[in-house]
Amino acid sequence: MSMPVLAAILLFVFVFSACGQSTGTVYGQVSDPSGSAVGGARVTLENALTGYRREVLTASDGSFTFTNAPLQSYALRTEHIGFGSDRQEVALRSNVPVTVKVRLRLAGHTDSVSVSATETSPLIQTESTGTRTELNAAAIERMPAQIGSRGLESVLVSFPGFAANANGAIHPRGAHNQMTYVIDGMPISDQLTGSFASSMDASIVQTIELHTGNVPPEYGSKVSGVANITTRSGIGSGRRLSGSTQAAAAGFDTLGNITQFQGGTERFGYFASFFTLKSNRYLDQVSLDNLHNGGNSERGFGRLDFHRGAHDVLRLNLMAGRSAFQLTNLSSQHTAGQDQRQSLKDASVSLGWLHMLNAASTVDTMASYRTATAQLFPSAGDTPVTASQARRLSTLTLASRYNRTAGIHTFRAGGDWQHFPVREHFFFAITDPRFNAPGAPTFIPTLVAHDLSRGGDWFRFSDKRSGALYSGFIQDTLRLGRLTFSLGARWDAYRFLVDGNQWQPRAGVAFHLRETGTVLRVSYNRNYQTPPNENLLLSSSEEASVLVPSAVKDALGEAFIRIRPERQNVYEAGVQQQFGSHVGLNAAFYHKNARDMQDNDNFFNTGIIFPTALARSRVNGAEARITVLPVAGLSGSLSLTHYHAVVTPPFTGGLFLGSTALNLLTAGPFIIDHDQTLGAHGVVQYAPRRDLWLSTSIRYDSGLVSNPSDPVQVAADPDYAALLPYVDLAGDPPRVRPRTIVDIAIGYERMREERRLWDVQFSVQNIMNRTALYNFQSIFVGTRLVQPRTAGVKLRWHW
Repeated sequence: MSMPVLAAILLFVFVFSACGQSTGTVYGQVSDPSGSAVGGARVTLENALTGYRREVLTASDGSFTFTNAPLQSYALRTEHIGFGSDRQEVALRSNVPVTVKVRLRLAGHTDSVSVSATETSPLIQTESTGTRTELNAAAIERMPAQIGSRGLESVLVSFPGFAANANGAIHPRGAHNQMTYVIDGMPISDQLTGSFASSMDASIVQTIELHTGNVPPEYGSKVSGVANITTRSGIGSGRRLSGSTQAAAAGFDTLGNITQFQGGTERFGYFASFFTLKSNRYLDQVSLDNLHNGGNSERGFGRLDFHRGAHDVLRLNLMAGRSAFQLTNLSSQHTAGQDQRQSLKDASVSLGWLHMLNAASTVDTMASYRTATAQLFPSAGDTPVTASQARRLSTLTLASRYNRTAGIHTFRAGGDWQHFPVREHFFFAITDPRFNAPGAPTFIPTLVAHDLSRGGDWFRFSDKRSGALYSGFIQDTLRLGRLTFSLGARWDAYRFLVDGNQWQPRAGVAFHLRETGTVLRVSYNRNYQTPPNENLLLSSSEEASVLVPSAVKDALGEAFIRIRPERQNVYEAGVQQQFGSHVGLNAAFYHKNARDMQDNDNFFNTGIIFPTALARSRVNGAEARITVLPVAGLSGSLSLTHYHAVVTPPFTGGLFLGSTALNLLTAGPFIIDHDQTLGAHGVVQYAPRRDLWLSTSIRYDSGLVSNPSDPVQVAADPDYAALLPYVDLAGDPPRVRPRTIVDIAIGYERMREERRLWDVQFSVQNIMNRTALYNFQSIFVGTRLVQPRTAGVKLRWHW
């Protein structure tokens, strides 16, 4: 699509439609007992569970406004000298603005309006019918995350429901590549971690709302986990220009900088962030030595907000990034001179307009365009195969929503249209005569034509196609006393290499026991997970099918099958429990079964992955999160995750290469590499003073399933022999051994008159310097080690 055509489409939507906004606005008026306006009153909007907190002062007419607030329940506290404080609950359930009237009582009166901490349920979400976890910018800043490009993933993996994997990759509830990031209403479903894309910068985040259970029907495509991210905004900041610059340094010659600007008035605001990073440990290493692992990345983000009166809100988001890095090597590849490099680029723009129809309803529309490219460059020493790749994935999204609140109902309905052109170029050849030697049990005759060591030529693939996804949804949240019902349905029509349609009912109910501080909930979701677009053309091509061994063709009846969308049924039961005023528990049990379960395979050990599908899968899991609010400066959380993931062959989509695929065609159900018995992540923070804090993160993983390798062969392989102590190949199934990783951080903030002047943070990752594996000889990511002990420092100046 040409840029003029794209610009015309975006301009049309921007001018004539009304951005998918998942934040709300609170308008308020503060008056004294006689009804006169009270200016200069301090108004605080706060959610103790998520740590969200914002303050404003009322204008001379007593008015105040909170914008860009995530949809959740808040305590609104109003204070002014000479008056008693007022506290009340405010629930933001949609982007329909909420108006609050505050009448302050004179100091000394005992009948002032207040709501106790128990009544506002600060540690439970009384209307939540599914698993939701939330975190805000202040908590993210104090987490002991590594200095680098994986800040956002380091935050998400602290939530329950995730298994940690290499290069920042995370598995939501036993799934792979089924994560959607929604950035101010713009959905991003392509991979955003490690060697596949430039990761999001966590410093632009104001709040994260993570959905893993009873996902609302407005979200589609990849919904095993949905991270709804609200970015920072300068509107209402009260300053025309402010900002900060942060310099960071860490081990492995890591250097980074984040510079940010923001400012605005009550009607206009801007925020901009620029991130740079250079490191000699860009990816997780594949051996005990860190070989060929340098890289750098740059990202930019900008947001503009404009409030046109009380009825229209306009927003523009711009985001772009690039990264270039070496792919980590095995010792033998390093000795042979292999030095593969990869370059990734992405850019996106989204436009929005929220229009308030009346006091109870709004219309909003989002138009966005995102494009991402990846290039893999071969080197002269590539072994046992060499490969190069250039691919581009673009997504144009138009989405409209109608929102209405009326009595017990919060109604939302809308439709989406996505257009995604895909272009792929792929080249590969064998360079080592031992890789596909004639007479070997794994010999594939069709590969001889592309064996450079035997006079063959390169395998070449090039294709481009365009697809579309048409979606509509309707949902209503009803509140009947102690009961909350979430009723909705979604319809998707997928049109790409295959065509498919699916109705998806999604429903849940929550029951609030006020007397005991308990919420019970159950839900059912029907999900329709569309295939990943990364190398989908290659996986579904006649050209690549010539590489498939004849034995596999005979077993399947064909060389490849086009991948269909995965259809899932997800059942969940959960409980929330508040213990006193400082401790809360959120636990869930779930069962997920699926047809045409999606996974990935590796193209002959080139490091290039392509999608595949298997007939059926089932995942049974349990998870919990315990939250402790500050007591004498001490606070924290503990997330627990267990899931058991079993897949049943045969393959039902993608290419089937080699004897491993043939063995799996006839095998029974097997445990996949996402399965993990227990993952535990604890975060403890201690702030003895307002300007000083200490944070500790403790992560335990019982170990993902590894490739069923022969211990004798591994011991004889110089590339892997040293890693045998860190994997249990005799287990059933074999797994990497359990690990416990401890990170710490300590920070100091220099304040003057409620303003930060500068702050400094010291951190150490893996302080015990534990040697451990994420995976071992995995089909997807090969072998990856946990980061060794790394110390770092961040120094930031504010203006």
